[in-house]
Amino acid sequence: MGKGRLEAFSDGVIAVIITIMVLEMKPPHGASLDDLMGLVPTFLTYILSFVFVGIYWVNHHHFFHAVKKVTGGLLWANNHLLFWLSLIPFTTAWMGENHFTSWPVAIYGGNLLACAVAYTIMTVVVLKSHGPDSEIAKAIGRDKKGRVSLLLYVISIPLAVYMPSLSCALFAMVALIWLVPDRRIERTLQ
Repeated sequence: MGKGRLEAFSDGVIAVIITIMVLEMKPPHGASLDDLMGLVPTFLTYILSFVFVGIYWVNHHHFFHAVKKVTGGLLWANNHLLFWLSLIPFTTAWMGENHFTSWPVAIYGGNLLACAVAYTIMTVVVLKSHGPDSEIAKAIGRDKKGRVSLLLYVISIPLAVYMPSLSCALFAMVALIWLVPDRRIERTLQ
């Protein structure tokens, strides 16, 4: 099976996710700057979530350049990732509307953790089907960024109950780690 349909489906789902997130941002009822300022938490969560969804899209795109064969397991692993990504608009809206309070931040962190775990599972499925000597296995290597991200998410969830702002800082740290382009796959394929 070719990978084109999987990539097209994933691109479509990610586009819908971003569209839903922006549609969740409602304009203020008043016309003053004070009314607009009330939307700052919603806008900040939108920015953070847009960055995360963008990071997943970029990495998914690079990842599938190195994928040579699509298995049934990979199709389901990819759907698993898309499921968790599809919940980002909900957790984004809840966190923004509640101004970064404990439980919405913790649930948002849980959603980000689930996305990271799903991406890791997808990677394992591909590595298993491609073998340890494949180009993609060489490109991914030990995946330090992935492991650090998982650790920061795990720390952020219980931390959100006591210090939601620090938990949000950890989310931003993960985003910053991944904003630096991951060139492992590009280097390996060149």
